[in-house]
Amino acid sequence: MPDRLSSAGSATRSTPRVPARTAVALGAAAAARWASRTAGRGKGSMIGGLVAAKIDPQIMGRLAAGKRTAIVTGTNGKSTTTRMTAAAMAELGEVATQADGANMDAGIIATLTLSRTAPFCALEVDELHVPHVSDAVDPEVLVLLNLSRDQLDRVGEINMIERRLREGIARHPETTVIANCDDVLVTSAAFDAPDVVWVAAGASWVGDSVSCPRTGEPIVRSEGGWRSTGDDDFRRPTPDWWFDDENIYGPDGFSAPLELAVPGRANRGNATQAVAAAVAMGADPHNAVAAVGTVGEVAGRYGIHQIGNHSVRTLLAKNPAGWQEAMSMIDQDADGLVIAVNGQVPDGEDLSWLWDVRFEAFETMQVVAAGERAADLSVRLLYAGAEHTTVPDPMAAIASCPPGRVEVLANYTAFRDLGTALERAARSRKAEQ
Repeated sequence: MPDRLSSAGSATRSTPRVPARTAVALGAAAAARWASRTAGRGKGSMIGGLVAAKIDPQIMGRLAAGKRTAIVTGTNGKSTTTRMTAAAMAELGEVATQADGANMDAGIIATLTLSRTAPFCALEVDELHVPHVSDAVDPEVLVLLNLSRDQLDRVGEINMIERRLREGIARHPETTVIANCDDVLVTSAAFDAPDVVWVAAGASWVGDSVSCPRTGEPIVRSEGGWRSTGDDDFRRPTPDWWFDDENIYGPDGFSAPLELAVPGRANRGNATQAVAAAVAMGADPHNAVAAVGTVGEVAGRYGIHQIGNHSVRTLLAKNPAGWQEAMSMIDQDADGLVIAVNGQVPDGEDLSWLWDVRFEAFETMQVVAAGERAADLSVRLLYAGAEHTTVPDPMAAIASCPPGRVEVLANYTAFRDLGTALERAARSRKAEQ
């Protein structure tokens, strides 16, 4: 990709000229952001993006023109991997990226609007939106992390998402796809792409890939990988990048210690894909590995808060696969565990997925069930044999735990609302001091 590399070297920081319609859209977006901040309704970036897109439906592509872009998508790990990818790309130049995980059109447009001079982008994109966002920004790199069931009422069946991604990838044959070869659905989406970098990023959740997405025949798994019984050619590809408990490995004999500030084996896989993406963009692999190791708290995930006599660590999980990964990060020696579950529209109002999560893992811990759907969670914990109490208010649930370290595992809106409550408590504590 020498032409793209050379164009990056000559990138300037002058603001690109845009058509009159786009200029009007940008002005209206700025006014909307100002009004939102003045009214105390938040930073206003999302409303700014919505306003801009309404005035100029082509604004995403116009703002992305000339930028070298990496897109990160998947069911779980998008925000963390995007932050890691942006950090690993930073040696190449200024990188536009979302700070808050807003991964649909309005959030992407807001990011591009606020970083118009940046020659690089690392964009987190909702898996449903990847095809049309790719059409707009023409990504140089597309990172496919994993695919599993999420919100059926919004996303639909996961095989449909795989087909849409496969069709979207086919429209961009020059894009380098960084694909997790341990995930059957991701492999299927990327399998026919002309330029694929395979990464053994792990796939501990296999409940959504028991059959081949291409033939419907069973997937057979072994210690060496997986294969379809209906297509001898469709099997786990040989990885170009992989990791173990200590190091990361890549092409041409590359290896380096992989030391991360975020917990969990899943994040080691995320980091490996981020490094592979940055290297595909032209970053030095050693520098990329060092950079991903600097990424800590991501939009509140893995954050530690001191609330009275409790040291609270917050973890986010949104679907069965994500819950399984997050549960593996729980410190079983912690003094308390709060699990908070809501059932609002962003979470998916159908909580039947609770029965797919192995809460039996907490049979030796005292759990506090919290959130708007604490009663539903309590029933599931009862069947799992997990000793628990029910305290719907997450802050009260934390307060009910013994003094010391408390782990909090929450789904999307419960996590968001708890973050707001923790910030409010921190401000009150400062005011009292």
